[in-house]
Amino acid sequence: MSYNPQEIEAKWQKIWDDEEAFEPSDSLTQKKKYILSMFPYPSGRIHMGHVRNYAIGDAIARYYRKQDYNVLHPIGWDAFGMPAENAAIKYKQHPKKWTYENIDYMKKELSALGLSFSKTREFATCDELYTRWEQEFIIKMHEAGLLYRESTTVNWCEECHTVLANEQVEEGCCWRCENEVQLKEMPGYYLDIIKYADELLDDLQTLEEKWPSQVLTMQGNWIGRSQGLEFDFELSPQSKAKLGGKFDKYTVFTTRADTIYGISYSALAAEHQIVKYIVENSLVEDKIAKKIVAMANASERDRIQADKEGYALGITVIHPLTGEEIPVWTANFVLASYGGGAVMAVPAHDERDFEFAHKYDLPIKRVICGGELPYIDEGLLENSAEFNAMKNTKAKEKIIAFMEQENIGKGKINFKLRNWGVSRQRYWGAPIPFVHCDSCGLVPEKIENLPVALPDDVEITGAGNPLDKHATWKYCTCPKCSKDAIRETDTLDTFVQSSWYQLRFATQPSKWHEVGIDKADVNYWLGVDQYIGGIEHAILHLLYARFFTKVLRDLGYHDIDEPFERLLTQGMVLMDGAKMSKSKGNTVDPDALVQKYGADTARLFTLFAAPPQKELEWNDSAVDGAFRFIRKLYDRKSKVEHRALVEIDQSTLSKESKTARVKVYEALQKSSNVYEKSFAFNTLIAACMEALNALDKQDDLGVWTEGIYIILNLLEPIIPHVANELSEELFDRENFKAVLEVKDEVFVKDSILYMVMIGGKKRAEVEVSANTSQEEILTAAKEAGAKWLKNMQIVKEIVVPNKLVNLAVKPKIGK
Repeated sequence: MSYNPQEIEAKWQKIWDDEEAFEPSDSLTQKKKYILSMFPYPSGRIHMGHVRNYAIGDAIARYYRKQDYNVLHPIGWDAFGMPAENAAIKYKQHPKKWTYENIDYMKKELSALGLSFSKTREFATCDELYTRWEQEFIIKMHEAGLLYRESTTVNWCEECHTVLANEQVEEGCCWRCENEVQLKEMPGYYLDIIKYADELLDDLQTLEEKWPSQVLTMQGNWIGRSQGLEFDFELSPQSKAKLGGKFDKYTVFTTRADTIYGISYSALAAEHQIVKYIVENSLVEDKIAKKIVAMANASERDRIQADKEGYALGITVIHPLTGEEIPVWTANFVLASYGGGAVMAVPAHDERDFEFAHKYDLPIKRVICGGELPYIDEGLLENSAEFNAMKNTKAKEKIIAFMEQENIGKGKINFKLRNWGVSRQRYWGAPIPFVHCDSCGLVPEKIENLPVALPDDVEITGAGNPLDKHATWKYCTCPKCSKDAIRETDTLDTFVQSSWYQLRFATQPSKWHEVGIDKADVNYWLGVDQYIGGIEHAILHLLYARFFTKVLRDLGYHDIDEPFERLLTQGMVLMDGAKMSKSKGNTVDPDALVQKYGADTARLFTLFAAPPQKELEWNDSAVDGAFRFIRKLYDRKSKVEHRALVEIDQSTLSKESKTARVKVYEALQKSSNVYEKSFAFNTLIAACMEALNALDKQDDLGVWTEGIYIILNLLEPIIPHVANELSEELFDRENFKAVLEVKDEVFVKDSILYMVMIGGKKRAEVEVSANTSQEEILTAAKEAGAKWLKNMQIVKEIVVPNKLVNLAVKPKIGK
């Protein structure tokens, strides 16, 4: 019977379903492995990126099951989000209906790939039960002072009609729709991630060698811890009067306390409250005011990339140490999101400050001895009062200590990281479980009333948030005083849902109605032993998931510090050098691929075409090659006559049979490192291909039986359907799970092939027995290379054991 992938794969998928083969044991004492691939958004169809991601995770999970681990390998659906609302507008279909129909279809697609996911632990983040526990966590965070509401300047996407976190603004555009982001002031809810900034940064050290260094660097830079000096600039009396007595001072932060005596101006962000007051009260000319407003509306990215621009505000501040009056400007390089939106400027020792001062003809005062300005290297202080002649690196701490002693400043650690804005003005998300009461203020919903579920009877038009217009849902009673109140209509950022799903998967489904997270279960399964996903999630999802894990730990839900022990970031799937995309018309339909070649071919190709960490270039002929290899492996079942391994007398084998055993056991040697550490599946698959080719060149049936048995074991995690089919037909399926051991006897060589180099060129090869002496090897080499030694004098003889003979020669004199 020829290889029929559709028949074989349908058979084994049914067997696995009937046996519930991939459900983890509820025992919390077995050795365990938690293998998790980032769960998909239910967009309607899987793509080749999904196939690659899940083939990688599935191979690892299946490998550990063969090693007798208790394996948790779950799948779920990251199901809230704006695409469902867009589909509702386009297709006149409710987001919930669209989402769950997509989930049903995509489940069938994933099932057709033979992925070994637990089915009992599957959920969608839009399930009301999931929302119920998420809302409880949000309330507990509010009670702990980690969630708060305030009005701030936010990133606003007009296309999506919603607020974006800083991490969701990519190159000045919305991460989702790529529209330009605007700045807008509005109230919203924030999670105080800065409280965990030190731990989030310090714990990156525990992930070294286990996470890609690029991801660790990206997170470290995003958190951006810096140590420095914080102090107040007191406004001059005239400036206080000009500002109507509304402001007395403002705070600045600097990492360069050593240059404080070189301040020649101060600069404020265009969004700073003082700048706003000046603009709103016409304290600068109209044309300047308009330019300041335009500057405030520009994205941070645009400001950073733009030429330096600024405007004098007509006010001054007092230098805290010298008493000098310092002019105040607003400048586009000052960002409201860092250091309070105010800086001291020392143009002599900062390239940015120097460029601005040079452009606007502002004073420049050197305070560190050294080379040409701007001088940014180390040196001795000058023009710095009692700190003159002190090394500037030492002066930093001395000046901070002095200002603390004088009570005019303090040492402080600052972060680039901003608190996480989690409010979204959309319908299809988890409702934020609070109400607004005129008497009680902001009040959380009672726990027993959760979940606050979304109403189904809404119309999605794309204009604003439908929850704002839903009177019977929006207007409610206060949980505290029972008076009339208004329900919060913002919903949670969808990254909240993906920040704790790893903990929910670890909780036994039988407990899902009683608890959101079971402490014993989570302490057993977490951290995730291997997490797999794209590098694009290095900051957003991975940082938020680490933060949530630490917060829920501190709230008493578990005892885990880090959610993901090891991280593998897989590369994209490309076609003609470009990322596959529907808009580019360069996609491959996984359904069609499976229908034509079978799931095992799809899995084998994605793991063989490139190492998982690298980009994978689509290649039709390579897909054909993968199919031909599986078919060849299947056809070789006729070579197996034994239903179990037999004892093989190595000494009686032919040279070809010995070579075949070496190739088979070389693949076995490679396998544990591939599955447990390097994930270079392409090298293991190549080794198995070489082994099968070597088996083809010999005819010992015992060697064939052993070789096919080992190859099927090694490839079962990668091509599980055909491997199980052949193992059932050729061997005892239960015994097929046995752990294989490398036999050293296989690698003992009877003979060794030496390359013969004469005069620096390869001239011959000689094969000698393994116990041949060096003199005998040299003799054999000279005989083999006799014609190249004619009329030559050997000046040096080198024997590299087990590799080569090198004969250095020169012409004989007189010849």
